[in-house]
This record gives sequence, structure tokens and C-alpha cells, in this order.
Amino acid sequence: MTHGARHVPSMPTPPSLAGMKVTVVGLGRFGGGIGATKWLCSQGARVTVSDKADPDELAESIRALEGLDVALHLGAHHESDFTGAELLVISPAVPGDLPQLRAATKAGVPRTSEINLLLERCPAPVVGITGSVGKSTTTAMAGRILAGRYCTHVGGNIGKSLLESLPDIQGDHVVVLELSSFQLEDLPLIGISPHVALVTNLQPNHLDRHGTMDAYAQAKQNIFRYQTDRDTLILNAADAEVTTWASQAPGRVTFFNPVDEPFELSIPGAHNQANAQGAWAIAREFDVERDQAAEALRTFAGLPHRLQFVCERQKVRYFNDSKCTTPAGAIVALEAFEPGRAVIIVGGYDKNVSFDALGAAIAQRAKAVIAIGATRAQIIASVEAHRNGPAPAVAAADDLASAVELADEHANAGDVVLLSPACASYDMFTNYEQRGELFERLVRCRG
Repeated sequence: MTHGARHVPSMPTPPSLAGMKVTVVGLGRFGGGIGATKWLCSQGARVTVSDKADPDELAESIRALEGLDVALHLGAHHESDFTGAELLVISPAVPGDLPQLRAATKAGVPRTSEINLLLERCPAPVVGITGSVGKSTTTAMAGRILAGRYCTHVGGNIGKSLLESLPDIQGDHVVVLELSSFQLEDLPLIGISPHVALVTNLQPNHLDRHGTMDAYAQAKQNIFRYQTDRDTLILNAADAEVTTWASQAPGRVTFFNPVDEPFELSIPGAHNQANAQGAWAIAREFDVERDQAAEALRTFAGLPHRLQFVCERQKVRYFNDSKCTTPAGAIVALEAFEPGRAVIIVGGYDKNVSFDALGAAIAQRAKAVIAIGATRAQIIASVEAHRNGPAPAVAAADDLASAVELADEHANAGDVVLLSPACASYDMFTNYEQRGELFERLVRCRG
């Protein structure tokens, strides 16, 4: 299917937001709430921001809103901000069972999200990428390839909100969005899916939010549920679960094979070859030639906190994979290195997922494991259940600084120290970025 055929069908013009009383629920620190607030103000809405976090925790986000006519209600949610609004714009991280949200639903207040506001108004073809592992890198790779031929805008769960870029997005541009299960949950409110959708894989994740794997999968499937017969779904041919989704797709279905002819990459691991194959499958939908894709991928340096090379000290290499928040992702990171060479730092917030497969992989491939955070006892127990003999070495640390010290004690020339937590960061850090940045500082200051 060619880019020329990638027609964006006309949709009803969304109602004007000028003068509307809108509450943004969840300002956050990652940009979606900030972008939505700025854009709503530009549309003439009367905006209130409600966030349970204290102003000190949101200082940077508050500074981003300086000069805007916004009411900031921070430190707690107040029901009147919800029931008295004409529209709620809810950030993905806000739990759906929030009592104030239930009260607003009972009062008949409509709700939406930053991504929904964008999809309703975007004049360009939209590429949406989701999956349990690899969606950020695949999104960045696809954006890099497409930018060689089209004016390309990359956003969603990666980078900044694209709402503020709407005036600059034209019909012959391409928009590439990383979409999390949290963001996809709200697509039924508007009944719109991306014109080209790709699913990297499905592994247990976010069960603390979704409850079951079925509910998690249902959220992911919204990426193609509202496509038309002119749209395309791209699935990972090597993932037995997601391949079964082909029968549910309203439009055309195609597949990418993670082990097709490899690309020359500067970033390690078979998983990055899989990400590259997914990005190439997207680019083919827009008539990009393989040599063009190969050139873009050859110079792709990777993303911060995603198996990012930090430095080498005394012939030990250090990698920051703080963005890894699933056991499956940590397994993939381990497989990027020679067995018996990785000293892996794992652990963090408990998302109610099993660590059995991770424990088996660590027992088989790691030289040592240092466990931290709320899940450290679970991970250690899983490793010990699979360990035969003294290897790998197993230790627990109270904090990341202690974990780096222990990792250095176990690492020798030719080894790698790998921060790949397999868990979210919320038990010890504000976000994965703060965790990764601290790891980098700890590593460099010991040089």
C-alpha cells in the first residue's frame, strides 16, 4: 500500500473548546499533561489542573505553565473540579477507579485524553506503535527512517505532546506515536485507531493496573480495533499471541519477521534487530526503499535509558537500561551479552508480574545479580530456585549506590554491569529517568 493511498478520511469537526470549563486530571512530569494544558489554553478553554502531587513535586511542570491563565489545584483532588467541569482531560497514569472520576461519570461529565484530542484533529496519516517491549525504540527508528522522505512528527508516550504541533502538521506529513496500554484504554471514547498500527509483542506487564492479561491485551487491541478497511495492522510473526489478532483486524494485515535480513546497527542485541524489522515494515507502507531505511538505521544511536552505553572503566562496560520495566525486557537485555559476563542490577516497584522466567534467565546467563527495591526478595527467590551451584552470585542492596558498589566488586575485565530493573521505579524514584541518571552519575564518579 502506498503513501499516496494513505488517505485520511474526513471526520466530523470536533466542537470548539473556546470558553469551555475543562479540568486536566494529572499534570505529571512527562509532558502529556503539560502539553494538553498549554494547548487547551491556546484554544480558549477555561482550564483547571488537578493533581494529587504537591507543588514541590511538580515544580518543573509548574514552571512550564508560567504565564498561562490556569487554575492549579495541587496536593489533592477536589470533587467539585470534576463534577463542575464541562470536560475532563485525563492523563494516562490516573487510575480509572478514582472516586472523583466516578462522581464525574455519575454527573454525566464527558472525558477524553491528550492522545484522543490529537487523533480527533490530526490531518496527517498516523502510525501507532505498541507492545510490551521495544515500542519506544521501534517508534524512534520508524520516525528516523520516515524523516528521510517525509516531514515526520514523533510523539505519544515518547517525547513531547504533539497537540502543540497541530498547527504545523499538514496532510502530507506523517505522525508516529508510541502508544502505551494506558493511552490506548481511552480510544473507545472516540472510536479512532491509527491508520498504520504495529504491535511489537505481548508479555505480562501492568497487571497492577489491568488486573488480567486478557484486560491488558484488550487495551492493546484498541490500536487497531477502530481501523477501517483502508488501514493496516502490522504484527510480529514470531509472537504466537499477537499473530492471532490478525483475524480481528478490520483492515489489511501484514507481518514482520524479527530475524529477516539483519540491518547494520550501532546498538547491540537481537531485540534491536527485531525493532529495526518492525520500523522497516512501517516504512514499507510509505514506499521507503530498504537502502534508505538501512542508512537511517545505521546512524541510529539508540534512546536514553534503553540499553544505553554509559562508559568503560578498567575494561568493564556499563549499560543503562533503566527504561526496562518488565521481566521480559530484562531477559532481552541479558541476551544482548555473552553468557556469564553480565552483572545485572534488577528490582523496583511491584507490578504483580511473575519473575520466574527472569529468574531462570539470570541463573542461566548472568555472572551476578544485585537486587534492589520492593521486589528484591521475589527476584532473589526466583533466581535461587533456578540456580545450580554457586553461579550466578546473588546479593541484595538497600539502594542503587550500594548496588553499583556491589556490582563493581563482582565485575572483572571483559564483563558488563547492566542496570535493567525489570520493574517500574516508583518505590524508590520519581521515574525511570531519575533512576537511570543516578546510575550514570554513580558509574562515572567512580571512574
